[in-house]
Amino acid sequence: MFATVIAIGLIWGEGIMSDPFDLKPNSPVPIWPAGMPKGREDHGAETVRFDPRPGQPDVEITERVNNPTLTLFKPKHPNGTAVMVCPGGGYYILASNLEGTEICEWLNSIGVTAIMLRYRVPSADSDRYGPPLQDAQRGLGLIRAQATRLGIDPARIGVMGFSAGGHLSANLGANSVRSYTVIDEADRVSCQPDFSMLIYPAYLNDIKLGSAIPPTFMVQTVDDPIPVTNTLNYASALAAAKVPTEVHVFPVGGHGYGLRKSKDPVSGWPGLAAAWMKANGWLPSK
Repeated sequence: MFATVIAIGLIWGEGIMSDPFDLKPNSPVPIWPAGMPKGREDHGAETVRFDPRPGQPDVEITERVNNPTLTLFKPKHPNGTAVMVCPGGGYYILASNLEGTEICEWLNSIGVTAIMLRYRVPSADSDRYGPPLQDAQRGLGLIRAQATRLGIDPARIGVMGFSAGGHLSANLGANSVRSYTVIDEADRVSCQPDFSMLIYPAYLNDIKLGSAIPPTFMVQTVDDPIPVTNTLNYASALAAAKVPTEVHVFPVGGHGYGLRKSKDPVSGWPGLAAAWMKANGWLPSK
């Protein structure tokens, strides 16, 4: 065991990621193989349940994520852009299919390499955002460190989040300095996304803007139980900081719809997001 650990360290030091760190399609890979930073207690065994949605597939709910992972979804015709996807769930659970795998599959359909982050939940009220931010910073760094091997342009790695995952994505963009001690070479590359997409984001009034925020795309509805003014105020703050920002506000649609189709115009947001990515050069023309 001791010799194996040393060998892994040497290979990593040469810039080649060894098997325990390799992202492979549809295989969850732990992001803290040597142990994660302290900051959250174990809440018991991870469980999965399925909540019914009338007329739609059930929503897969993951509870008590203690071992954060990244899962790679590769498109048939990759265009060099990648997006790390952060499901929501109020920092208590993760809506793993609605705001995770289904989003990754859509990104693949437009040529984007998608990587789903399963971050630690639930978070303690005393440090609600700390452990998930560590996971997101670690995850983005791992993706960028493997960019060449994965066929990704390291300058075209974005993040997309839903609800609490939208807050996590914004928080990641606002914090370019890691919130944990560097442990390996993946922690020496930038953990800041090149662009952010926030879909019905929560808790934006808690974001403290950093010195360099990536271009941001946001979608929300007026009837969302999370006040749409949070998004509008955040957009105003970004504009004041001269951050390129695009915001779409729709009258109805509620919260937690993912990209599932409905009669509400907000269900057309994926097309708007794709157009925004294309206009900014993150979705190259075929």
